Amino acid sequence: MIRAELIDGGYIRVAPKGLDLLLKHGRVRRFLRDTGWAVVGIDPIRECARAASYRGPERRRAV
Repeated sequence: MIRAELIDGGYIRVAPKGLDLLLKHGRVRRFLRDTGWAVVGIDPIRECARAASYRGPERRRAV
């Protein structure tokens, strides 16, 4: 579970997928990483849709 501060000032603990959803909807002010607080809009934050937007050739091997 990840601790997060919402834009309304409240604090919650949320699963990673829940954090992704809250970030997508602009509800999070900051969240706690192992290295400290990550502030939305200042610190680098990964985007969940990044992998789906890849338009190059498939290089992974079929199992």
